[in-house]
Amino acid sequence: KDVQKEREPHVYLSKEEVKEKIQSYNSSVTDKLKMTLNANGIYTGFIKVQMELCRPITVQSSQSQGRCAHSNNETAFYLPDGCVNTLHISSTNTVREVIEALLKKFFVADNPAKFALYKRCHKEDQVYTCKLSDREHPLYLRLVAGPKTEMLSFVLREHETGEVMWEAFSIPELQNFLRILDKEENEQLQILKKRYAAYRDKLEEALGGVWKPG
Repeated sequence: KDVQKEREPHVYLSKEEVKEKIQSYNSSVTDKLKMTLNANGIYTGFIKVQMELCRPITVQSSQSQGRCAHSNNETAFYLPDGCVNTLHISSTNTVREVIEALLKKFFVADNPAKFALYKRCHKEDQVYTCKLSDREHPLYLRLVAGPKTEMLSFVLREHETGEVMWEAFSIPELQNFLRILDKEENEQLQILKKRYAAYRDKLEEALGGVWKPG
């Protein structure tokens, strides 16, 4: 299960240490997503982020898939579970910038402040999940941990803290949520009606067999 872990302090590396770590990192990469060190000391590379969103997102596109509800040029829909996105970023990019880049890639119209980036570490048969601050640098964390996602992975979630702050959502977003809920409610009602209709048919068939003369 997930447990909360204290945030680890940022250890500043010298340019030579960064160079050595990047060489070690690239030698362990198996998916060709290597890091590149520039002459100015800034390095670039790739991170993969798993999307674990419970609430629907609002996109400015008609190309979304799955259950959705439309409002003008915006669409609210549930992102498929386990969706993983790959981003090419630099060592200077912060968590907040990564979240904004992810939302932009999906054409998400929601306020980035509604989301948080988490790091998930696997140690001693336990999973440690820690919310990252907006000022942390995901590529640095990726470099230090190495390329194996079993050691470190990134997850995008909505902010926790109990109740949803519905006042942070726009009127079109709330209206889309209501449309989605209405649609889901109707779908569940139809499923229940079909199930009980099938039960009724079987019962009537059984009763007909019992009372059939001869």
